[in-house]
Amino acid sequence: MQQPTTGAAGPPGVVRGWLDALAVVLAGLVAMAAVAALGLWLAGADDLPAGGFPPVLAATLALAVGGSVQLDGAAGGFAAVGAGVSVMPLTVSVVGAVVMAEVFLRQLRFRAVAGGGELLGRIARTVVLWLLGLVVITVTAQHTFTVEIGGGLAQIIGGALGITPDVGFHADGASTIGIGLAWLLLVFAALFAVSRRAPLPRGLLRYQLAVRPAAFALWLVLLAYLAIGAVAGIVTAAVHGNARQTLGVMLLALPDLVWLAFGLGLGAAWQGHLVGALGLPVPKPLSAVLRTPDGKQATIDLGTLAQHDGRSWWLLPLAAVLLLAAAFLAARRSPHTVRLWQHAVRFAVATAVTVLLIGLWTRMDADYGLSVLGVGLGQGGLGDLLGAVLGGDNPAAAVGGGSLTLRPQLWTAVPLAAGWGLVTGLLGALAADRVRRPGEVTAEPGA
Repeated sequence: MQQPTTGAAGPPGVVRGWLDALAVVLAGLVAMAAVAALGLWLAGADDLPAGGFPPVLAATLALAVGGSVQLDGAAGGFAAVGAGVSVMPLTVSVVGAVVMAEVFLRQLRFRAVAGGGELLGRIARTVVLWLLGLVVITVTAQHTFTVEIGGGLAQIIGGALGITPDVGFHADGASTIGIGLAWLLLVFAALFAVSRRAPLPRGLLRYQLAVRPAAFALWLVLLAYLAIGAVAGIVTAAVHGNARQTLGVMLLALPDLVWLAFGLGLGAAWQGHLVGALGLPVPKPLSAVLRTPDGKQATIDLGTLAQHDGRSWWLLPLAAVLLLAAAFLAARRSPHTVRLWQHAVRFAVATAVTVLLIGLWTRMDADYGLSVLGVGLGQGGLGDLLGAVLGGDNPAAAVGGGSLTLRPQLWTAVPLAAGWGLVTGLLGALAADRVRRPGEVTAEPGA
């Protein structure tokens, strides 16, 4: 009698599936933690007292997946602390997404087609383990620091009155887990939209040529901005000093700055304000525009930046050249049967979606302060706040208050991006059509 064989759906196959999912999640979390830890150390988090580094690291991971961190505390009935931070350290986010995508793809290598049930199973197992990881991050991302309200006589009086407060921070569970889940699903969506190595079910194969060339080309644009920003950051660190802090910013928030520059180059605008000292090195024109009298909202666009540094206008031709090159590449990776208007429309949609995501990712909200008997104790710096959350200065200095906001005007940014994509998509397709060789077949497998 023939013995039954154990297929992929049997116990060994189930165990292998969970191990594959565990590898994806662990690889992503380890990569994110490594980048975040190095960035925090460079930013000064090695000076955090009372074993604060691990919780701060966990808080950074929570922010990297879209969560938020709350600061609160009190000293009897005299002092109260209120604060919140919602800023994505996008370098950490991007590294985690790329590593997870690469591990996931390696498990499916040498395959052009995969069953829908298999892919959904792999994604579902990864989601379950990822949610467990987010729970661990949320539980770990909490700590308490003792904040000094001053020196000398002020400290003596504060101690006598019991108004030396303990300031704690904790990751918000709802946003960390909820938005963190959405972050993972977005990583999977981007993976299947961009990579030619990602196998699709047969029913979806006909859509890949409409999505992947433009998506891949826009991903290269984002990578190009990261490369340009990295070179500029290294030069700045070498020439202008503050090397440690500059490298720390690069390892935590390089995409926040350079992808903002991409949107600004297309004519998009952000609104925001900055009250207090920023504490970390960022482009001076951006800081100057954000710092307005009485903390009023400022508009950040090419015009306002150029008022402080005329070189800001170079963001416009840079965006135009890179977008046109991406449109040309997208057309070259598409079949010659695709019409010019189809190239233009597809590239316009891809550009609009990219700028929409950039706008959502570069939102910043940080509002914090310490009050005694309802009276604020002056203005602190964002570096003080990040000292308790993202590893800047000693949190004992965070006795003031301050705020930073940065929000995109998506209602103008997205249509502008679509217009840019439409024009450059058409021009790129025309250029690609002129350089095609007679008899050339431009359709690539899984393009």
